[in-house]
Amino acid sequence: MDMIRVLIVDDSAVLRSLLRSILEESSQIEVCGEACDAFDAREKIKRLNPDVITLDVEMPKMDGITFLRNLMRLHPIPTVMLSARTEKGSQLEVEALALGAVDCVHKPNGEDILTIGGEIIKKVILASHYQVKNHPSEYPSLAPQLTSEGEYITDRLIALGASTGGIPAIERVVSMFPMDCPPVLIVQHIPEYFSTTLATRMNKKYQIHISEAYDGQLIETGSVYLAPGDDHLEVVKKSGRYYCRLHKGEPVCYQRPAVDVLFESVAQVTGGNASAALLTGMGKDGAEGLLSMKQQGCFTVIQDQASCTVWGMPGAAAALGAQNEMVHLNRIAPVLLNSCYKRGTK
Repeated sequence: MDMIRVLIVDDSAVLRSLLRSILEESSQIEVCGEACDAFDAREKIKRLNPDVITLDVEMPKMDGITFLRNLMRLHPIPTVMLSARTEKGSQLEVEALALGAVDCVHKPNGEDILTIGGEIIKKVILASHYQVKNHPSEYPSLAPQLTSEGEYITDRLIALGASTGGIPAIERVVSMFPMDCPPVLIVQHIPEYFSTTLATRMNKKYQIHISEAYDGQLIETGSVYLAPGDDHLEVVKKSGRYYCRLHKGEPVCYQRPAVDVLFESVAQVTGGNASAALLTGMGKDGAEGLLSMKQQGCFTVIQDQASCTVWGMPGAAAALGAQNEMVHLNRIAPVLLNSCYKRGTK
C-alpha cells in the first residue's frame, strides 16, 4: 500500500518537530516536508505534491484561513486544520470547514500535543481518502432562478443530512433557498462547540433565517433549524403544528445528532408531506431514515458521487434504493423546491 505523504505547515519549529514525530509513528504515513509559513508551503506543495496537509490556523505573513481559501480554489488538497480551542478558534474552524478543510484538531491548552497524537493520525489517514473539491470563497445569497415560482404544499417540510464535507454542501443548498421556502431541518455531524457558530455564520450570509434549534421550538415557514452538536433533533406534531424536539438519546450510527433520527421522525409525523436530501458524508447514517421517508411517500434525493467529498452516506442510501432522484450538488436546492410546489401552481 502506498504511504500517505504529509506536508506539515506551522510557524513553530517545535510544533513541526512534534507533529513529525507523531505522524511518523504510523506505518501508513510519511512526512514528506515541513513549511514555516504559507509562502513556504506554496512552493513545497508544487515541488512535493503531498497527499494531505496539516495546517495551523494562525500563522504570520498569511493566516491559515487565507491560505486555505487560495489552496481550495487553485489546488485542492485534503487539509487537516490545527487551532486553539477558543471562541475565535471555533469561528475560524467553522470557516475552514466551509472552505473545504476535511477536519480540525484542537491544540491542547497548556498540554503536550503528544496527548492528541492518536486523533491527529486518525484524521490524517481519513483525510487521505477524501475527494476534495474546488470551493468558491462565497456562494451567492440567492440564485435568481430559485425565487418562488408557485404555491407551496401546505405544511411541507424539507430535511437535510450531511457529514464529512457537509458544511460547504449545506451552504450551497441553503444559499439557494428563497425567504418564503418551506421550513428546513438540518443534521450535520459536528461537535457541540461548532453548531452555534455555524448557525450564526450562515444566518449572517444568507437571506433565509437560520438558527440552532432548541427544544420545543415552533417550526415556521422561511426558517432553517440546525441540530445542536450533541443532541438528536426530531420533529413532533402538536395541535396541527410542527415543533423541534431535542434529546440526548443513544448515538445512532455512532452519531449524535444522527440524520436517521431526524429522517425517521419526519417520516412518521408528516404523512409523506416532506422532501429530504442526503448529502456527502462518511458512513451510512441517514440511509435507513431516507428509505423510511420514501416508503411513507416523501420525496427523497441523494447527492451524486461526482460532487461528493465522500459518497459513503449517499452511497449507502443508493444501495437501499432510498432515493427518488440522484443529482449533482448544484441541482439539489431546485429539485427539492420543485417537489414542494402544489401541482398546477408552478
